[in-house]
Amino acid sequence: MKGQPAKGQSAKGQSARSQPTKAQPAKAQPSKAQPARNQSAKAQPAKAQPSKAQPARNQSAKAQPAKPATTRTPRAPQQRRPEGRPPARSQAAVRPRPKTRPPQRPKALKLAEPKRRLRVITVVLSLVFSVFAGRLVQLQLVDADALAADANTNRYLNIPITAERGSITSSDGVALAATVDAYDITADPAMFTPEATGIPDAPEQAAALLSPILGASKEKLAADLHTPKTRYKRLAAQQTPAAKNQISDLKSTLERQAGSRTCQAQRKLLGKPADQGGRTRVDTECANPLAGVFNRETQKRIYPADGLAANLVGFVNGEGEGAGGLELQYQKMLAGKDGRSSYAQAGGRLVPTAGGSMDAAVPGSDVKLTINRDIQWAAQKAITDQVANSGAEKGYVVVQDVKTGQVLAMATAPGFNPNDLSLSKQSQMGNPALVDAYEPGSTAKLMSLAAVLDSGKANWDTKVTVPNRLVRAGQQFKDDVEHGDWYLTLAGVLAKSSNIGTIEAIETLGGGDQLKANQALDGYMRKFGVAQPTGLNFPGETPGMLKKPEDLVASEKYNISFGQGPLQMNALQATSVYSTIANGGVRVAPSIVQGTTGPDGKFTPTPPGEQTRVVSEQTAKTLTSMLESVVDDEQGTGGKAAIPGYRIAGKTGTANRGAANGVGYDGYTASFIGFAPADAPRYTVSCTLQGPVNGHFGGQLCGPVFKQVMEFTLKTMQVPPSGSQAPNLPVEWKP
Repeated sequence: MKGQPAKGQSAKGQSARSQPTKAQPAKAQPSKAQPARNQSAKAQPAKAQPSKAQPARNQSAKAQPAKPATTRTPRAPQQRRPEGRPPARSQAAVRPRPKTRPPQRPKALKLAEPKRRLRVITVVLSLVFSVFAGRLVQLQLVDADALAADANTNRYLNIPITAERGSITSSDGVALAATVDAYDITADPAMFTPEATGIPDAPEQAAALLSPILGASKEKLAADLHTPKTRYKRLAAQQTPAAKNQISDLKSTLERQAGSRTCQAQRKLLGKPADQGGRTRVDTECANPLAGVFNRETQKRIYPADGLAANLVGFVNGEGEGAGGLELQYQKMLAGKDGRSSYAQAGGRLVPTAGGSMDAAVPGSDVKLTINRDIQWAAQKAITDQVANSGAEKGYVVVQDVKTGQVLAMATAPGFNPNDLSLSKQSQMGNPALVDAYEPGSTAKLMSLAAVLDSGKANWDTKVTVPNRLVRAGQQFKDDVEHGDWYLTLAGVLAKSSNIGTIEAIETLGGGDQLKANQALDGYMRKFGVAQPTGLNFPGETPGMLKKPEDLVASEKYNISFGQGPLQMNALQATSVYSTIANGGVRVAPSIVQGTTGPDGKFTPTPPGEQTRVVSEQTAKTLTSMLESVVDDEQGTGGKAAIPGYRIAGKTGTANRGAANGVGYDGYTASFIGFAPADAPRYTVSCTLQGPVNGHFGGQLCGPVFKQVMEFTLKTMQVPPSGSQAPNLPVEWKP
């Protein structure tokens, strides 16, 4: 039929009818150029000849495929025109779409060979590992020295942070030992090598600059800096802020000089070959020998009152650690816990972006003493003056509260200034009031007569006949003065300090058996605290010595009763004996620390001292009256200790002093111990002089010291005068 395509028309031509077009094509008219029926599908369609029905303007357009006469081609949907594209031509001007190839059957996907893929992966990994291995060889072998040098100039430093040491204060909270800011001057010796500084003598130059500031020798400083394997060296400890600032200013000046362009250019040439302008060192003005010098904030121990209570408070060593006295005893508590800071440095400067870590330090606790500053000062002045006046080797004064056992003063002479230990001898830095063990002499007679009275073997008015000589164990015993027969009451034996009368009184404890008598006396002495620790746990403190009754031989069985021979005590033990009587016969363990204040600010008081009943209250009252006779009676040996307006109870002591080599005796120990007011006891004061040469009797030498210290104590503590008169017990009887 005319107008239909040939039966053999290409499939490409057939499919063209279903392709969407931008304009509806005109209906194909029969053309003389109609392809043959068997024409190949690949042949291009002939150009359409203008038909009679086609407008002339469409003659140039390619002929559209003819449609079958019996089928109407559906109108293809219009596509959206992209923006900016010119409007589509009219349907007559639209060129027909070329014929498409017939759809072809998709080819099957061919997978890669596994072996080939494995070989490729192996080659790639081998190359990667080869690069790693090469880099490792470079780091470990080729560039090892250079990298190590770089690491040494840029690495982390661990710096200790010293904890603030706690204070030691008096009873009113005033510091006797305190801590102030100070600086340790440190160095990194690895930064003083020629490679690091660019000069061969950096340690010597740094030592020359630091020596006048630190007060250390150039040789020592240079030797400390010639240790490159050590990354931390302390050049000087506890320097003042002024010294630290002086070094910092000097270091900053050198840094500015070394940072100039000329100096930087010189540094870049270090180590390079000579033909490249290399240098072996930089100019002196371009060197900074202090680049490796640092300062570490720390503390310095000071003693605001200088030598006040120094023998008790103690001192610290060059490391800031307790080396004597309470500083040593409470070292762990006072020191706290040090911290540590870690930071990166490069060329002596902190690298702020490199990070770091810090373990904060824990401050030490404060220790509050029972010491009264004013009373301590008065006691220290009194004993210092008397040691000088009497020519004694040393002396000590102890002041104790009879009710609480607290020590209000513990003064020794000669003393020392812990702020400058170089001015003191080693023998002056201890605390002889606790460290010295000596034979107390007549002050020990109080314990002997307490045993006799408390056992009911005698009373204060018991009559005692005292001959000029008494033979016991083949030895003659005598008193300190020659005399005829004395007819004394037991109170008189104590008032006149008779050795013979004391021996006769002690013999009543055994009923003729001296061993039994000594066993009874030994029991009382130990309850009084003899040969027992005081409980202070002070470094070097002696517990004293008391020989067992079974071990006493010959004269020891008798002279122990008046404080000589196998009996030794320290000054605090002797003071505590009298405080026990003043406290109604109850011994209170001595204490010297009120309490501690921890880092959290919480105060922890020291537990009250342990109390022990030694003698009955009646015995203590009787002994107090007997002790008043020592001071008030004209025949008593303690008249120089009297204080107007106050009743004083006390006892003198004059003992042979043991020789330094432990063999025999050499010199004397003079002492006086008493308490006041006798009618309502508050405080006990003891005075002891070792080796006086200008006199040796305790009443003469220590009586005035007791008076001076006790009078000041009573006024300071606002103790009212006595409201009654002393009993004045008779000391003699007529045969």
